[in-house]
Amino acid sequence: MQVLAFPTFSFTIKSSEKKRFILDPIRKKFVLLTPEEWVRQHVIQDLMDKGISKTRLSVEKKFEVMGKQKRFDVVVAGANASIALLVECKAPEVPITQLTFDQIARYQLALKANYLMLTNGLQHIYCQIDYERQAYHFVPDFPSKVLAL
Repeated sequence: MQVLAFPTFSFTIKSSEKKRFILDPIRKKFVLLTPEEWVRQHVIQDLMDKGISKTRLSVEKKFEVMGKQKRFDVVVAGANASIALLVECKAPEVPITQLTFDQIARYQLALKANYLMLTNGLQHIYCQIDYERQAYHFVPDFPSKVLAL
């Protein structure tokens, strides 16, 4: 798989019937190893390395936005049932554009996270949500405040 802009991690990977699977530590099962899943698993490991416990992480859960069923990639739970961080993962070959940002912005309407992360594994974009001004503030690095939320 492609080298990504994350630290190097050790993953449990197995092959079966010409397909590769990676062990997801949150869902506690092997999942098909696609380019997007490769990015998602790096995000999960990176968050855990930053000190976020497994109990605060949710992966690929369904929710509803504007009457349509959607599925988020990764959520970091905050205090009082809030969402500290909403993460949208794309495959490395998918460029980060306004269209990809619009997707996570739509998810944000329903989930009300404090921070957003959009990544294709090569480029990471972070932003803080300012609910008072109804605006996004882009931040250059991982928002360490997520650890305390």
